Amino acid sequence: MAKTQVPGSKPARRRDLLLALAARPKALRLKPSISLFLLGYMRKFRARDVGGNLILHSHLPPLNSRAYGRFIEDHLLKRTEGPSHAQVAVTNACPQRCLFCYNRDRAGRVMDTGTILDVIRDLRRAGVFWLGLTGGEPLLKPDLAKIVEAAADGCAVKLFTTGMGVSAERARELRGAGLFSVSVSLDHWDEKVHDAGRRYPGAFREALRAIDVFLATPGLDVGVSAVLSRPMIRGGEAERFLEFLQGLGVHEAWLSEVMPSSGPLWNDDLVITEDDRLSLVGLQDRMNRGRGMTVNYLGHFEGREHFGCNAGRRMVYVDAFGDVSPCVFTPMTFGNVRDKPLGDILPEMRRLFGSSDTCFLRANYRLLERHAADGLPLRRAASERVAAEARSGPPAEFFRRFERN
Repeated sequence: MAKTQVPGSKPARRRDLLLALAARPKALRLKPSISLFLLGYMRKFRARDVGGNLILHSHLPPLNSRAYGRFIEDHLLKRTEGPSHAQVAVTNACPQRCLFCYNRDRAGRVMDTGTILDVIRDLRRAGVFWLGLTGGEPLLKPDLAKIVEAAADGCAVKLFTTGMGVSAERARELRGAGLFSVSVSLDHWDEKVHDAGRRYPGAFREALRAIDVFLATPGLDVGVSAVLSRPMIRGGEAERFLEFLQGLGVHEAWLSEVMPSSGPLWNDDLVITEDDRLSLVGLQDRMNRGRGMTVNYLGHFEGREHFGCNAGRRMVYVDAFGDVSPCVFTPMTFGNVRDKPLGDILPEMRRLFGSSDTCFLRANYRLLERHAADGLPLRRAASERVAAEARSGPPAEFFRRFERN
C-alpha cells in the first residue's frame, strides 16, 4: 500500500510558510499579475518541511533559503538577464550505459576540480540560484563534497545520481556540505526493465539501496529521477509507477521523458506529443492534490501554461569537458570554458535563444539531424546555424506577463 507520510518529510506549517514569505518583503513590489501567477502556481504543490527547508519541489530553492531570496531580488525585481538554473557535469565516468543517455556523444578532456569551481563561481555571478550536479556518475568524483560546498554559497544544490556505491558516511558528508536535494535514477518498477534500459545488471537494486541510504540522512530531500518512455505514458503505466514510488517513501518523483538528444533517439515514434505532455501534467496535478510524495514533471514546469522552455537563456549546461550548451538535453555547443570565459559565452548564447512555450529540442531535433554531419554535440558554427533556423513559439504564460510589465 502507498505511504501517505514519507520519512524525514512533513507538511509545512502555515505559520512557517507565512514567516518565510514575510522575510521577503521586497516581493510586495512585484506587479500584481506576476504575484497572482506565482501564487496560482505555488498552490499546485503542498509545501514540505524537510529538515527545516520549506520545499515546493526540487526544481526551486527552499522558500526560506538565501537562494530563493536571490530569485526574488535578482530575477523578479532586478530582472537580471543571466541564467537562473544550471547543470554541471562533474565527471563523464559512469558504470551504466543508458539507452537514452544525453551525454553519449560528448568527449574531450575532463575538467579538473579547480575549473569546475571556477565555472560554479561564474554561474553564480551570472545569476544562477539553482544548480544541478550531474555526470556521468557524480559520486565517482572524490572531492564532490568540496564542489557542493562551493556551490551551496547562494545556490540550492541538487544531485542527480544512479546511487551506485553511496555509503551512509558519504551521504552525510554531502548533506553537511550543503546539498539540499538528491534524485536517484529509477525508471520502472520492474527490475529487468530498469536494468535493460540502464544496460547494467543490478542497477535497480543499487538504486533501491541508495534511496534507503539517502532517506536515512537527516535533512536531505530525497527523490527519484525517472525517464518515461512514450509507450509507458500512453499505456497508463506512469500512474502505476508513481504508486510504486509512493511505496518507497521518497519525497519526490522528478519526471522527464525520453528526449531526442542523439541519433538513435531521433525517431518520431519515441518523441512525445503535446497530448502526451498534457496527460502527464494532468497526472501530476491529480497526484499533488493528495498527500505524500510530490510529483514534479519537468514538462509541467516548462509547459506553455507555466514557465516554458528557456534553454540557452534561463537554463545552461556545462558538460564534463567544459562545453557550454543551452540545456542538459540539447547537443549543441557555444564555446568551451577553457578557451573563453563563461561570462562571455553566456550572453553570446543568450542572444540566439528566446523564451518559448515549446521545448526547443522536441521542436527542432530534425534540424539538429540535418546539421550533424561532423558529429555531436554540434560545434559552435553549426549550433549558431541551428539556432538561426530553429522554430520557437511565443513566450509561455509567466514570461508573457513578465515581459509585458
